[in-house]
Amino acid sequence: MKKIKVGVVGVGYLGQFHAEKYAAMPEVDLVGVVDTDPERGQLIAQKLSTRWFPEPALLLGRVDAVSIVVPTAFHHRVALPFLEQGVHVLLEKPVTVTLDQADEVIAVSDRTNAVLQIGHIERFNPAVTSIKKLLTSPRYITAERAAPFTVRCTDVNVILDLMIHDLDIVVDLAGSDPKEISAAGASVMTTETDTATARIVFENGCIADVTASRVSDEKKRMLRVFDGDNLYTSDYQTQKATVSRKAGDRVVELVAKDIATERRDTLNEEIRSFVHCIGTGTRPLVSGREGRRALALATLITRNITSGMSGFVPFT
Repeated sequence: MKKIKVGVVGVGYLGQFHAEKYAAMPEVDLVGVVDTDPERGQLIAQKLSTRWFPEPALLLGRVDAVSIVVPTAFHHRVALPFLEQGVHVLLEKPVTVTLDQADEVIAVSDRTNAVLQIGHIERFNPAVTSIKKLLTSPRYITAERAAPFTVRCTDVNVILDLMIHDLDIVVDLAGSDPKEISAAGASVMTTETDTATARIVFENGCIADVTASRVSDEKKRMLRVFDGDNLYTSDYQTQKATVSRKAGDRVVELVAKDIATERRDTLNEEIRSFVHCIGTGTRPLVSGREGRRALALATLITRNITSGMSGFVPFT
């Protein structure tokens, strides 16, 4: 079987892990890594027995696919030349900075039949996948994502940095298009919004409250879905999930029961799914369109907060 030739553009904190996953796959040939820092790029290349390239363009003609793990501001510029040549792209979230950029990236991938997968890694978390198959008609969803402050990823606001993961998840689980949104937030450590909350009302009547903070004193990744008489709870960090139901006659209480989950390396699952889509010509779990939908929500939430809107606005 012919190996898929892959490159990784950007081998910083997260990009290094992308490169390591590809290097361990027998069906993949890691052709090279790109990084603007020669010392970093050469270090990772040497570690993984591959080549370092100083510019993404040097991978063109050498690879069938790439992971692009660079700051969001460069997603559009870096992805387009690869997609134009039919190179399959795994693009880290968020898909791009603007919706116009996302539309262009999606249009080019459609035209050249290149796989475009967006790195919404929580779609592969067993704590989410285990409850998704059990849902019938979710009516209320809460998602909370918090982390202590670090200087990494402060080039974007907390909505694009953290909340966007849960925006993608709640839309997927609600099974409906968003109808209207309200949001609030504040800047604490940076000039961007560092803590935010949003309420999303869906066309089917489901409601989701989504909160994200990067100025918390603890790391937290929780999802709760109220579905009929069931309360499903997922902990992204432990990859565990429970279902709680009402029990008792005289004293009514919620009784929780574990849902069977198997701990997984979610990044490895995401990359394996990308490689599978390339080999089979199938649609990715999180395509460019799903990535754009999450970006559209994040953009509207950001606009509401920065403009000081306090009421609901339609999702368009």
